[in-house]
Amino acid sequence: MTTSSTPQQTGLFRRLPIDQITEEPSGGLKRTLGLWQLTAIGVGGIIGAGIFALAGSVANNPDHPAGPGVLLSFLIAGIASAAAAFSYAEFAGLIPRAGSAYTYGYAVLGEPIGWFIGWDLLLEYTAIVSVVAIGISGYFNELLHLLNIQLPLWMSGAPGTEPDGVASGSYKIDLFAALLCLLIAYVLNRGMRSAARFETSLVYLKVGIVLLVIVVGVFHIKAGNYTPFFPSGLAGAFAGAATVFFAVFGYDAMSTAAEESEDSQKHMPKAIIYSLAVSMVLYVLACLVLTGMVHYSEIDTKAAFSSAFSSVGLSTVALIIAVGAILGILTVMFTFLLGASRVGYSMSRDGLLPPWFGKSHPTKGVPSRITWVLGIASAVIAGLLDINEAAELTNIGILLAFIVVCVAVIVLRYRQPDLPRSFRCPGMPVVPIIGIAFSVWLITFLDPVTWLRFAGWFVLGLIVYVAYSRRHSRLEVAARAEAESTPPSRETP
Repeated sequence: MTTSSTPQQTGLFRRLPIDQITEEPSGGLKRTLGLWQLTAIGVGGIIGAGIFALAGSVANNPDHPAGPGVLLSFLIAGIASAAAAFSYAEFAGLIPRAGSAYTYGYAVLGEPIGWFIGWDLLLEYTAIVSVVAIGISGYFNELLHLLNIQLPLWMSGAPGTEPDGVASGSYKIDLFAALLCLLIAYVLNRGMRSAARFETSLVYLKVGIVLLVIVVGVFHIKAGNYTPFFPSGLAGAFAGAATVFFAVFGYDAMSTAAEESEDSQKHMPKAIIYSLAVSMVLYVLACLVLTGMVHYSEIDTKAAFSSAFSSVGLSTVALIIAVGAILGILTVMFTFLLGASRVGYSMSRDGLLPPWFGKSHPTKGVPSRITWVLGIASAVIAGLLDINEAAELTNIGILLAFIVVCVAVIVLRYRQPDLPRSFRCPGMPVVPIIGIAFSVWLITFLDPVTWLRFAGWFVLGLIVYVAYSRRHSRLEVAARAEAESTPPSRETP
């Protein structure tokens, strides 16, 4: 079907022509992912620290405890995230191309918008990989401590993270966190088929751990623990929603793998919806069990589920949960490094980053160069920054990407309504507007330091765009070639 208007390919806000967006004819990415593998990648990105850490910390927040109402916090965040997920699903079925929000923004809102979202996601996704690696390293060090194994101080943490009683400067690098980042980069470079098997296996393990929590924990629920259900009123549940929102995305990073899907237009929208739906059901049931087993005021905010099972005499189950949580959270690193590398690959292919970064492996069909670059970058961040400093690099870019995608789906629906869409966002334009409003609201909660670091990255991106990307863009190169091949018109005297 032809488009209802001619895509703009010149000028400041030139756009990628949607009807010409296809995968590379040769040397591109291999299509190996089926529906359930895509869904597993999505679930792997969504279920992580949110279920194992945030549920307890929000329920027993010292300022505004959500209590058992933490399940409402997850539901509110899930509904808001679903508003953006429907927008992503429409684009995923329409544009079978790697890059996700970067590509969607470039195709609908113009090159500068696409560039800055892509530039932003490179930092955000890479930082998320680092934050998760640092978190896993903390669990790993605690597990070694329980086993009476002590690592040398120089490899046990980033500079400035020394515990009480240890001289400042004793810690030099969080070696385990850095090695984890490199391990995930190695797995991704083994080829998408084998990497997906690794991811899917860990997702099965993680879902199994959550189901273990639900099935075993339900027999230890005490109805009295649900009173009061909203200890801080509904305000506590709503405040909790702002915190747990960052546990209900991950499908956005999964959608960057569109070119590696066997049938992207059919499978990608389903995988986005399925992964969010499965994750939300597990989140709500696990929250019910946690707050039913232990009164919210007694929940351990650092190891909520493990401590809850220990409190009822199930120490073996608690240990299984602790180990399973460590292994399961690895899937978050996998999903977001996958997302970062595919965004970088797409930007390079479009000429906005040097072509060197966009070269894919000749036999494995993965963007090996950009994957290693970002894997090494995440390892450096994880090894040298503490978890709070690394976390300050995340969040704002994800919310901006949500806003861009929700705006773009509205604009494109009215600009080109006849495009063949395999999935259509329901409730247009109300549903995308909900996604925009919720994202803007959450942005107001971000720390000023986050804004400062974002501004610095934005300025650096502006310099790169003006100095390189604007002139090397494929659209710019094509426009110059067309201008040079068109003979000058002759005026009639």
